[in-house]
Amino acid sequence: MGVSGCGKSTVGLALAQELGCQFYDADDFHPAENVAKMAAGNPLNDDDRRPWLEKLAELIGEHLEAQRPMVLACSALKEWYRQLLLVEDERVELVYLQGEFELIWERMSARENHYMRPEMLQSQFDTLEEPDYGIVISIDRPVEEQIETILKQA
Repeated sequence: MGVSGCGKSTVGLALAQELGCQFYDADDFHPAENVAKMAAGNPLNDDDRRPWLEKLAELIGEHLEAQRPMVLACSALKEWYRQLLLVEDERVELVYLQGEFELIWERMSARENHYMRPEMLQSQFDTLEEPDYGIVISIDRPVEEQIETILKQA
């Protein structure tokens, strides 16, 4: 979890490959209305996010029930979002990719063809409720080191 541009997809995919499991990017589950809203430069509100988060919680639940490991990259900026996604199961591990605004702004500015514009980054930081649990990873380290730390702490 973490704000847009922190590396959730990159780290999540690398972690899933290391673990030999399925990777999902929560952005792929947004309904078209949410994508259009963000593409127009408008941040989502909780009403926009609830059905999306419920769909993700269902996906997690299906994998838990089938005992199929997975990695999900999701912003999960607020505590109630995370509580919905953690589905009250200790097998679900939270990894928080933590980074400074300036570094993430640079990364987002370099991205091409992404609906999340750098101008919306401040709204992500304004919404972020940092967790006081889970694995906290500094994004200023190479991806390989981030993966190594996650695997040691999980």
